[in-house]
Amino acid sequence: MSASSDSSQPAQRLLLVHAHPDDETIGNGATMAKYAAEGRGVTLVTCTAGEQGEILVPELEHLAADRDDTLGEHRRGELADAMAALGVTDHRYLGGFGAYRDSGMKWHPDGHAIPADEVHENAFWRADLTEAATHLVAIIREVRPQVLVTYDEFGGYGHPDHIQAHRVATYGAALAAVPSYRRDLGPAHDVAKIYWGAMSESRMRAGLRALRDAGDTTTFEGMDPDGPLPHFVTADEDLAAMVEATDYFEAKMAAMRAHATQITTDGPFFALSNNVGAPAWGQEFYRLAKGTQGPLGPEGLETDLFAGL
Repeated sequence: MSASSDSSQPAQRLLLVHAHPDDETIGNGATMAKYAAEGRGVTLVTCTAGEQGEILVPELEHLAADRDDTLGEHRRGELADAMAALGVTDHRYLGGFGAYRDSGMKWHPDGHAIPADEVHENAFWRADLTEAATHLVAIIREVRPQVLVTYDEFGGYGHPDHIQAHRVATYGAALAAVPSYRRDLGPAHDVAKIYWGAMSESRMRAGLRALRDAGDTTTFEGMDPDGPLPHFVTADEDLAAMVEATDYFEAKMAAMRAHATQITTDGPFFALSNNVGAPAWGQEFYRLAKGTQGPLGPEGLETDLFAGL
């Protein structure tokens, strides 16, 4: 029996491709929790273990890459806890845990991320694109998702692993649809819709305004509610979908707390939530990169990533 006719699989299946543990929760956690609760298939593919991440818990600083270099294994546990909070049971590491290492990054003077001066031999940024994409082909042909979510071509803010995840997801989806490519990995499967995670410009400006009105000048420091915004903020006219998942806001917050080495409860995500409320992180936005936009909701956007399928 092929995977497409396997009655044990949910009828609707979402695949997400992310670079590091915690990326999925920040960008798509409410969507993941909502779809999992509704009985839809949710599969997360994480490309690295986040070994180069900055550690925000002082007593765990010894895990850092330049000390014990055990942060990746610790974040593996954090991700498992986050997925439990979201109700997601299908999670894989691209190529298996440890196949690709977090590449690290540094900041460009213009405010976006760029590759670090020194990159580990096994860094995801240096991965062979066809090899990495083929690992994803195997997952796509097994899961047979109708919808795939990943980053835009700039990886949101320029992180090399986010950019590489975008490339791997895009190429992997293309290769998976070719019947003659790697027949040993299963029957070809064409993902009907591909989305890039996004942040609404109007919502971001409203959130920043609420923070500044509350006297908070440090959260998202330097961002002016009426000034230019970073690349990861998307003009509203470029948005295709908004998943309304404020009922799953608490699940998303619990998953964010699970990523304790990376996200602090007094950090920008929680500050925004405290000042703006559940819509700040319970409504998640997407750009449509492949496929046809389905029926639109009252805000002129799809309200379901499976709309029209």
